[in-house]
Amino acid sequence: MQEVTENKNYVPTIVAFCCNWCSYAGADLAGTSRLEYPANVKIIRVPCSCRVNPMFVLKAFQRGADGVIICGCHPGDCHYMTGNYYARRRMSLLFNFLNYLGIEKERTRVEWVSAAEGAKFSAVMNDFAKTINALGENKRLQDLRVKEDK
Repeated sequence: MQEVTENKNYVPTIVAFCCNWCSYAGADLAGTSRLEYPANVKIIRVPCSCRVNPMFVLKAFQRGADGVIICGCHPGDCHYMTGNYYARRRMSLLFNFLNYLGIEKERTRVEWVSAAEGAKFSAVMNDFAKTINALGENKRLQDLRVKEDK
């Protein structure tokens, strides 16, 4: 693992795929409880974590995401019975593929957050944003046509 040093000027783009039944509700609880997490976390609500196609993660990196996190129900508590088991297996294979492509494993994460865990959602997002901020900009899969001139 690389040494973590914070870059104060850099603001990473983080994409969070959140399951509708638990993690998205946990994000909502964090918001209504006024718990802070970075504004640069872009939440995409999906029906279940198993609906996150690995191509979505690759496309997010291609479109300029510096980190991608998948949040779902705790194993055994999935609204669709076994959806999070499929997600965990699928993402494990994807993370091995990303490692093969040279993407740091710290840029991706799978977390289980229930609807009652607003504080955990906030803590996970803060920790993930700190890690991504330390890694810096993702330049491996980024499509330069998407990048804005500054």
